[in-house]
Amino acid sequence: MTRNASYDIAVIGAGVFGSWAALNLVRAGRRVALVDAYGPGNARASSGGESRLIRMGYGPDELYTRWSVRSLELWKEFFARVGKPLFHKTGILWIADQEKDAQMSATLDVLARVRVPHEKLTRAELERRFPQITFRPESWGLLEPESGVLMARRAVAAVAEAAVTEGADYFNERVSAPEGSGRAAVVRTESGREIRADQFVFACGPWLGKVFPELLGQRVFTSRQEVYFFGVPAGDSRFAPPAMPGWLCQSELMYGMPDLESRGFKIAHDQHGPPFDPDTGARVPTAEGIAAARTYLARRFPALADAPLVEARVCQYENTSNGDFLVDRHPGDENVWLVGGGSGHGFKHGPAMGEHVAARVLGKAAQEPRFSLSTKATVQRRTVY
Repeated sequence: MTRNASYDIAVIGAGVFGSWAALNLVRAGRRVALVDAYGPGNARASSGGESRLIRMGYGPDELYTRWSVRSLELWKEFFARVGKPLFHKTGILWIADQEKDAQMSATLDVLARVRVPHEKLTRAELERRFPQITFRPESWGLLEPESGVLMARRAVAAVAEAAVTEGADYFNERVSAPEGSGRAAVVRTESGREIRADQFVFACGPWLGKVFPELLGQRVFTSRQEVYFFGVPAGDSRFAPPAMPGWLCQSELMYGMPDLESRGFKIAHDQHGPPFDPDTGARVPTAEGIAAARTYLARRFPALADAPLVEARVCQYENTSNGDFLVDRHPGDENVWLVGGGSGHGFKHGPAMGEHVAARVLGKAAQEPRFSLSTKATVQRRTVY
């Protein structure tokens, strides 16, 4: 590999979106550079951490349901191909705590239309099948038996490794914004390396606003999020698969995962936190956050009320104003692509995003209106959950 090199496409960011895009572009026969400042699945990345839910339900958002269906198929194919079983089919349980839940009802309609396997459960059925969970009198549930959990950090690393194995060059360096007027010609790394390409894909997650401050600094919202793992009682199988599925209660913006690979019972709050710098932000959980998680455990999973905290992680979301993804050309550089807005719900969609980005860059797919830069505002009004 020469000190300075030229490529068909340079992908900046080796998270789940960037790595899948690079892999698809390599498979399309293009010469690809994949660049990341800290490495695939690193501790600062939004694609880092141990695990992510992959669920098909998205309320009325059929686009994301269809992308989830496609992505799960591709994840499973990929894991089989590389011999790494990084998907756990735990099932996903949606909990509705009120008789009329518009989001859950819309989810049922879309899952039926897209023919996703699912079950609607009464409170009596919930209590019979999941006695370790406390439900309210009006609760009902929706179970996706084929969905589950992706082992995120290792999955991203495997995709990036596959892209390199199949022909991409990987650079573990930070790059600056692209240079050129109207059409970018090069990006430079901190070490002085020049990476030239015909097209550039910036899929750098929470760093998008830092690379393009004038364009995206007020359109990409990076927030601090805390995740907790609590130790389950010795020999207690109620909180591990198959007894315990992944779960969500959207009315409370809470979600979690069973005790996988003996790492602990995961719980997190999906409400967006305060602004956060992915480079320098302190990644120590707050006492208030831990206390809130314990309070929720005591109410929803009473057997874990006194469970020890065995691990905690501070990560970040990187969202657009409404939660829709961003896939569009830079308005000032025709050969620069902006890809992001995936935090909080994007990880599962990596394979479908990789297909879509590759098709867009290669001129084989039209713009999805919802992913356009013009739809991204400077005030958050979340509509995607």
